[in-house]
Amino acid sequence: MAKKTKSRSAAQTAVKKRSGANAAAGSFARKAVKSKARATTAKSAAKKPVRPKQRIAISHHREEDFKADGLRTYAKYRDLGIAAASHGLAQAHVIRLQGPCDPQEVSKLHLHHVDFQMVYVLKGWVKTYMDGQGETLMKEGSAWTQPPKIKHMILDYSDDVELLEVILPAEFKTVELKA
Repeated sequence: MAKKTKSRSAAQTAVKKRSGANAAAGSFARKAVKSKARATTAKSAAKKPVRPKQRIAISHHREEDFKADGLRTYAKYRDLGIAAASHGLAQAHVIRLQGPCDPQEVSKLHLHHVDFQMVYVLKGWVKTYMDGQGETLMKEGSAWTQPPKIKHMILDYSDDVELLEVILPAEFKTVELKA
């Protein structure tokens, strides 16, 4: 019986040694993976521009907030405070196109150097042209995105049209094109 006890004890000792070695190897591998993940995260963080902390933006409707100081002369814009709150990450505004529509002034093919652009029709309707999409009538409740640098233009709109537009980044370049 003594031999069996010794033999078990030696086998148990061998198993413990192996599992201890495996545990140590596993622990080393886990540490290496965590270290690599931290290095990857640090590299990613180094590439992203550091922006100040975003703040809350609250905007209540006031007629006097509609200004004729935006991109288009035939539109009034109500800034919703998103550019300031996001430190230029995005902008959002309500646009009122001034009627009646003058196709000579409005229908100018152009594109924007943006990362994202989305428009939602709050009121009225607008007829647009987008390269690859053609002419589309957007009515109250319609929404669309315009991919970066897509050629587009407004063709016509109702006298009461209001649009919500969200763009990233807040500052961007617009290029007028020949139709």
